[in-house]
Amino acid sequence: MTPGARVAAAIAVLDQVLDGQPAEQSLTRWARGARYAGSKDRAAVRDHVFQALRCLRSYACLGGARTGRGVMIGAIRAEDTDPETLFTGEVHAPAPLTPEERTAGAPPEADGDRLDLPDWLVTAFRETLGNEAEAAAHALRSRAPVTLRVNIRLKNLSQAIEFLKEEGISAHPVDIAPTALIVSSGARRIAGSAAYRDGIVELQDGSSQAAMHALTLAPGSRVLDYCAGGGGKTLALAARHDATWFAHDAEPARMKDLPPRAARAGCDVTLLSAADLAGHATYDLVLCDVPCSGSGTWRRAPEAKWRLAPGRLSELTKLQTEILERAAALVRPGGTLVYTTCSILRAENEEKT
Repeated sequence: MTPGARVAAAIAVLDQVLDGQPAEQSLTRWARGARYAGSKDRAAVRDHVFQALRCLRSYACLGGARTGRGVMIGAIRAEDTDPETLFTGEVHAPAPLTPEERTAGAPPEADGDRLDLPDWLVTAFRETLGNEAEAAAHALRSRAPVTLRVNIRLKNLSQAIEFLKEEGISAHPVDIAPTALIVSSGARRIAGSAAYRDGIVELQDGSSQAAMHALTLAPGSRVLDYCAGGGGKTLALAARHDATWFAHDAEPARMKDLPPRAARAGCDVTLLSAADLAGHATYDLVLCDVPCSGSGTWRRAPEAKWRLAPGRLSELTKLQTEILERAAALVRPGGTLVYTTCSILRAENEEKT
């Protein structure tokens, strides 16, 4: 595919997303119908779509319309490139710009446009972060790095780096957590690498690693990951501590990959249904990584910030409180209840204390 053809594909996908379709679903549908597209083409179209969603409002301003075409015109202008170099109508590229499109568009001025946030979230960010709100919003406009967690039971960081290097993956330590590596090249090789297959590294954001590193456990503790999902936080703790591990999720299907991941990591995790929880209680530590807005992860899932509404945030905060109340009853006297989110919003964090 030519660069122009990739832009045209991104426009088609964005139109579906703006019409309410999930981005991943729309990208998958496009890829299935585009057998001519190679892996690099699919990756490039995906990158176009996700970057456009991170900067939806500002790109729409620059492009003069909140449509797939308008947003991609804005995206190209944001890179100080003339859209007419790609909008040629040749070899599956988008049709040339109309006279109206050549003159449409202006730099974003309103706060929501500048910060690429819904207006109500601009207020929420400022209430939560104060003078750091704009910096945080701008950070969410760029792609997140690929971060690995080294299983230090199997390899130290230097050994893991060398192991990855042999497979064409370059990585270096990052200060956020002592087990964290940032991948600088070869990220698409990770899932098929021996380092990943053998449990030496796991994909995990630095913030999640830092949160788990802050916890200490007495040897032999009984630990319940109450909202386990894929179990990444359990595995991060198990790499550093000897304990008895339990995992539960309200949707058990989310845990389907946990047993093989735990086996690769060299630990044993018992999966518990809702009916099993009380029978294994009490626990020395109960971890609640609760469902949340995910506002801290919008670099990876940018469409979520456009889908979130005040009513949904209220539903989430109510659910978080209910989870805490249920989980607290499972903690032994003198034990520890841990609450974590992927959110930066005060309503989901400080207001829970």
